[in-house]
Amino acid sequence: MVVKLLLEGLGLGFFLYLVCAIGIRHGAVGIVHLYSESVQKRAVELGLTSFDEIRKRSLEFKGLCIPGYLIYVLVCVYVINGARGFFQGFWQMFVILSIMNLIDRLLIDGYWVGHTKAWDIPGTEDLKPYISTADKKKKWIMGTAGMAVISAVLSGIMCLIIR
Repeated sequence: MVVKLLLEGLGLGFFLYLVCAIGIRHGAVGIVHLYSESVQKRAVELGLTSFDEIRKRSLEFKGLCIPGYLIYVLVCVYVINGARGFFQGFWQMFVILSIMNLIDRLLIDGYWVGHTKAWDIPGTEDLKPYISTADKKKKWIMGTAGMAVISAVLSGIMCLIIR
């Protein structure tokens, strides 16, 4: 079961990677909604995008990722793995989501954004690092706590549905 959950977590992390890769395929400004407000403002000032475009892309990103992640984790845990009961569903979802969180924190934020030029937006280099130490701390705390809360809520809902 642990190997299965590891693979499912890696699959969800790969889904996140694909979403990010598609977002920056024509330049990182395409996913500037994930950057700090100062970077977004500079990108608008430089004429690279508009606040309306940032808002639109943010909504598209959330509209794809949130339902996609939830459907993926629910299918893995309840359809593929056959979880029943609160604890069984909770711990499996928490493992899968935590693996995705680790991929996001270490590989995407830590390496890809922090150590490559793929996420550079011309004219904003002086605002680097794009993810500050304070932001990293928040992402670690909120990511970990958030994955636990999401897992608990989804598991609770599934307990009501599957009786």
